[in-house]
Amino acid sequence: MPNIQSAIRRVRKTRFQTKVNKLRKSKYKSAVKQMSSYITLGKMKEAENFLPKFYSELMKIAKTGAIKKRTASRKISRITKKIKNLKKK
Repeated sequence: MPNIQSAIRRVRKTRFQTKVNKLRKSKYKSAVKQMSSYITLGKMKEAENFLPKFYSELMKIAKTGAIKKRTASRKISRITKKIKNLKKK
């Protein structure tokens, strides 16, 4: 247990930030799962409607640093590619 005042404040701040990051990662994972379920079930209309919100959510989370920007971009790219390929069929 820290006994220096600044260390005590830092522990408190770290605990709070950990909760915030867990919340953000949870939002990220649920967005990816929701989009994946639309694609696997073949619900193209819902997937296309959810796509802008999906972009927005992932980039907002990446901006805060909970996930890396490259990871968000890679997910967006792969999902978009899947939608485009399913649209052609």
